[in-house]
Amino acid sequence: MSAAVLLDPARFDRPDTDIRLEPFPFMIAHGQLPDEFRSELERDFPRYTSAGFFPYDPSDCGPSVNALVEKLTAPEFASAIGKRLGIEGLGQYPTLVTLCRSLNKRHGTIHTDSTSKVATALLYLNSQWPDTSDGCLRFLSSIDNIDNTVAPELKPLYGEFAVFKRCENSFHGHLPYEGERRVIQVAWLTSEEEKLRKTKRGKFARTFKKLFGSLDRKLGADRDRNAAHRD
Repeated sequence: MSAAVLLDPARFDRPDTDIRLEPFPFMIAHGQLPDEFRSELERDFPRYTSAGFFPYDPSDCGPSVNALVEKLTAPEFASAIGKRLGIEGLGQYPTLVTLCRSLNKRHGTIHTDSTSKVATALLYLNSQWPDTSDGCLRFLSSIDNIDNTVAPELKPLYGEFAVFKRCENSFHGHLPYEGERRVIQVAWLTSEEEKLRKTKRGKFARTFKKLFGSLDRKLGADRDRNAAHRD
């Protein structure tokens, strides 16, 4: 498999790509993955048994997913994003990759991302999505209203891509959803120390959820649709 064919930044130039610099810099790009790789990526996606995002481990994944992660974390890919969003030198920052296969209703509360992140990208891989807004990514103008959107919501379908610069007002989230929601997340971080800290925390969370996954699901079952947290 050619990683260049699998993911090509030139696809950002499709006419339906939405790039905005206000209220914070973000880009929503459709059709970023070729259809011919759909079955391979589905086959090679990690089969996590717990809900949530977990640090990338090549041994969890098959070859097509590993090739995709390699391309997503390449400096030239970061440079293509930085060029469009006005983030100088994005390719120089260390990357943290996390993957999610499924969510419970605790996830998706409105937040900005932590100050240790320079930018965050999300590449979705679901082959289908129910006729619902639940679980669809929303960029927002406030931290207390999930309906106060600044762009059309994004269904987490195969090849859909979103990236944003972390700002004090880079509010985003989604309505509560429980079920399969495949996504690869790439965060460009301010330092290697932050990458190590977040990786350790993510590995601990994976172990915790293996042991107490039912509790995790119970805690989020009744969360408010406008629930938020400060990162």
